Amino acid sequence: MDTGILLESGTNELELLEFFVGNKCFGINIAKVSEIMRFSSVTLMPGAPDTVEGIFMPRDILITVVDLHKVLDIPQEEGNDGMLIICEFNRLHVAFHVSAVSGIVKLSWSNIEKPPSVAQNEHAGLCTGVAKLDNGMILILDFEKIVADINKSMGLDTTGVGEKTPQNTSKLERVNFESHIVIAEDSALLNKMIMDSLHTAGFRNVISFTNGKDALDYIESFKNLGDNIRSEVALLISDIEMPQMDGHHLTKRLKDDPVTGVIPIFLFSSLINEQMRIKGKSVGADEQFSKPQIGILIETLYDYLSR
Repeated sequence: MDTGILLESGTNELELLEFFVGNKCFGINIAKVSEIMRFSSVTLMPGAPDTVEGIFMPRDILITVVDLHKVLDIPQEEGNDGMLIICEFNRLHVAFHVSAVSGIVKLSWSNIEKPPSVAQNEHAGLCTGVAKLDNGMILILDFEKIVADINKSMGLDTTGVGEKTPQNTSKLERVNFESHIVIAEDSALLNKMIMDSLHTAGFRNVISFTNGKDALDYIESFKNLGDNIRSEVALLISDIEMPQMDGHHLTKRLKDDPVTGVIPIFLFSSLINEQMRIKGKSVGADEQFSKPQIGILIETLYDYLSR
C-alpha cells in the first residue's frame, strides 16, 4: 500500500482506514497499514491466548493474526469471513481480523479528541481517540495496547534502564537529573510506562500530556524566559499519533520558533521507519526512536543532559 502522501511533514493531518467489527465503526492510522486482504486460513498456535487466531505467512513474512471480534467482545457475523488488516509497527508484523473495511478518511488531528473517561468502560481503555466526522464518529483503537496485552514482551523494552555499570558511571555523574522533561503521549499505558522508566532512570521533574496541543501550550508558557527557557524545559519526548496535534506538527511549531527551537525533541513512536525518519528530520526532530527502545532512548537522554 502506498503511504507516501501520508503525514506530510508538520501538516497535522492523517488518513484513517475506516473498518467495522460487527456493526461498530473503528479506525487505524493508515501509516501503520501495509496491506489489506481477505481473511485466509491460519495455523493454530497451541497455548496462544484466545484473541490470537493463529499465524500465516504471506510473502515469506510470518504474521500473527489477532481477532478483533474477540478483543472487543463483538460477535462475528455468520457467513462473513471478514478481512485482514496487516500492520507493521513497533518493528512487528500483525494482522487484525475485522468484519469489513470501509475506506480511507482524511482529516486533521484537531478533529480527534480523547474519549471521555466515563465512556472507557466498554472496551477497557482500548480507544485512544474519537474522530468527529460530518456523518458520525470513528473510534481509534490503541493497537499497541492490544498487542501488549496479548504479549507483555511486546511492550516497552526496559532492559538496562536505571542500571549503573562501570561503563556509564562517570557519564551518569554528569547527568542533570533535576532537568525538566516533558512527555507527550496519548496512550495511557505507554504514558505511564515512559514516566515509570524515567523515574527508574533517576529523573524526577517529569510532566506528561496526552496530546501535542497541551504540551505545546505548556512549553510556550515559558517563552518569556527567552534564552533561559531550558531551565524549565530541558527536553521533550513526543509520540507522533496524538489527538488535537500530532508529534510532527508539535515539533515543527517548536523548532520554527527561535525561543523554543533550542529545546531538544525526541520522537518516540511505533511509526518510526525510514520514511517517518525523513519526515521527523524535516521538521527538526533531534532524535527518533521506535517504541520498544525506551532503554536506548534513556541512554541518549543521559548524553543530552550530561553535556
